[in-house]
Amino acid sequence: MSFEEYAALARQLSAQHRAGEQHAAAESARRRDLHAAVDYLQQRLTAQGQRLDQLGRAIGVDQPPPAPAPAAPPGPSAGPGTGTPGETAAWHAPPSGAGSPSAAAVPGTGDGEPAGAAGAPGRAGVEAYPQLPAGEARLALPTAVSPAGGGVPTQRAALADPAVELELARRMADEADRHGQQAELLAQRPALLPTWSPLARAVAVYAGCGAAAGVLVLMLVLASGVGLVDGFTLGAWICAGLPAVAFFGGYLVLGRWGRPAMVAGTPPRYLPLGFLICFLVVPMAYCAYLLLVRGLR
Repeated sequence: MSFEEYAALARQLSAQHRAGEQHAAAESARRRDLHAAVDYLQQRLTAQGQRLDQLGRAIGVDQPPPAPAPAAPPGPSAGPGTGTPGETAAWHAPPSGAGSPSAAAVPGTGDGEPAGAAGAPGRAGVEAYPQLPAGEARLALPTAVSPAGGGVPTQRAALADPAVELELARRMADEADRHGQQAELLAQRPALLPTWSPLARAVAVYAGCGAAAGVLVLMLVLASGVGLVDGFTLGAWICAGLPAVAFFGGYLVLGRWGRPAMVAGTPPRYLPLGFLICFLVVPMAYCAYLLLVRGLR
């Protein structure tokens, strides 16, 4: 080998060595990036699990019970003479002789040997199969082995790319974050009139309770007209009783159905406004009734 060839070979080996080092460095950097991505996804999933637990506790949903473990499938029934549970029995040719169960069960040909196919009913004219010794029969006949026993090689599963799997996991985590944000927005809305503002909701609730109390006022007026209720009782209910009932009814409705599940503390119920509405609506309903009656007369 000449010096030029030796130098060329040395340069080639040096280039291969540098390429190997670069490949090892790139592989190490890729593994570090993968480990960092896995740690980041683990932190995100942990935070998502904690947030979902908070949402479940806020809306009163308990954690689901753990799923039962799937039952193991029953293994293949092992016949007599099998070595392992996963393998089926081998097909052995019955030994010739009088002590063999098959020889006793199958009619013979007259020479003390089983008739084989010729002894079967409806198969006249068919010559008997040649009988082999027991050892040769075991070598000649195949052995049926199930795939569960390991006799049949299974196809290897293709190795998944870690980067692709991490990207899929990241997309699923993003989707879970989006659904979690939507759940939080829904949890911040009350069940009663969720799209309304708190002030408009309070006005509507107190006005509705006052209107219901106004209907009761009209019933009391009709009862007073037939003599079932006296004037003092009617005035007490109109001026104090029914407005107070309407006010406390609206207060309880706002506290039960007007409170979002995820809002800390107690939302405003606008007590002065509710008191004013209820104590004005009921007397106004009575006054409107009197004006209507007088107008009809």
